[in-house]
Amino acid sequence: MPPSADPARRAVVTGLGAVMPIGNDFETYWRNLRDGVSGVSRITAFDPTDFEVKIAAEVKDFRAADHMDAKMARRMSRFIHLAMAAAREALDSAGLDPATLDQDARDRFGVVVNTGGGGIEQIVEGTHVRRERGPRFVSPFAIPALSGSMAACMLSMEYGLTGPVMTQVAACASSVIAFHDALRLIATGECDVVLTGGSEAPILEVGIAALGNMGALSRRNDDPTHASRPFDRDRDGFVLGEGGGMVVVESLAHALARGATPIAEVLGGALTSDAFHISAPEPTGRGASRAMTLAREHAGVTADEIDWIVAHGTSTPLNDSTESRAIKASFGPAAYGRAVSSPKSMIGHLVGAAGIASALAALGGLRDQVISPTANLENPDLPDCDLDYVPGSARAAKLDTVMVNGFGFGGQNAVAIFRRYAGA
Repeated sequence: MPPSADPARRAVVTGLGAVMPIGNDFETYWRNLRDGVSGVSRITAFDPTDFEVKIAAEVKDFRAADHMDAKMARRMSRFIHLAMAAAREALDSAGLDPATLDQDARDRFGVVVNTGGGGIEQIVEGTHVRRERGPRFVSPFAIPALSGSMAACMLSMEYGLTGPVMTQVAACASSVIAFHDALRLIATGECDVVLTGGSEAPILEVGIAALGNMGALSRRNDDPTHASRPFDRDRDGFVLGEGGGMVVVESLAHALARGATPIAEVLGGALTSDAFHISAPEPTGRGASRAMTLAREHAGVTADEIDWIVAHGTSTPLNDSTESRAIKASFGPAAYGRAVSSPKSMIGHLVGAAGIASALAALGGLRDQVISPTANLENPDLPDCDLDYVPGSARAAKLDTVMVNGFGFGGQNAVAIFRRYAGA
């Protein structure tokens, strides 16, 4: 069903924040994404010498203490640090200072921060401490620090936000789902504002080893900037990345009443399941295709109205061909008139933060009327990958409506649709 005409029930984006492998703020991230800058390099978080996979897309030159209390930063996980930094930027970008809000406004201010793994480094570090020094030396803060919900909780405590605090863990679809929850909270009238996004910090020895042994990761160690190559016939796996992104989503009525300038409207979305395999997509792409079709129906838009699809586009052989197949099944002949591109070609796969990275690309594109490219696409994997993937360089375009795809391990499919705000 189409979105409500009631300004109190329409959800708009008014603020953007990012900490990504190619930029520690939104504007730097978006500029480098447009320019095709790669954030992939040799791993520095640990010594990868003995690993078959030695590359990842790390956030660089980031100090948690610059964005939160130093003592608390030492007690919290990296995914929380990234979310806190991105949230501060998003609130500043939106011109919202929670310290100025009364209690009623705080009660109607929600937080949704999704993740795939949460503070998984706490398990690794805690296990090491127990073995080396004994159980008495394991940090009492390990449990809250590893909890996937703690990024959202920390933000609610940091800013005194007493509305709903939510976290969903849905692998690589997680932070697309965050927009579904934000839209529902506003459409039902439960919230006026929702701080929305995702965060992930998975670059750990166990993660690289396990995904490498699974055969999911690129082994292009000698050429890291060209390792992630969605839809290219020479792709050999994804590149693991880390990052966090947050946006301010609020009711249109609330935004206009306080004099904010909306960037885009969250029109709708959909969720489906493949019910097929723990890691591989269902070969026909039916679940992903159905999610795209249902998302358009929920948003009240046609296939021809979608100007750009920000693809999941992981750079794995199965995902890219299956996603292309799903787009064609959902859009029919209109698929060949849509721009399709993947930010993962430059930032790698951020797992639970992959969706927010793609959504930020969509929102930057709607604001500036530019489509970010698919980097490293030199030889499309024909016949399956035969769409317009915007290879190599950004493209100026008239953009009104953009679709964001996120497909996770276990067959979780999430799609969100945004429209450029052109006035009430």
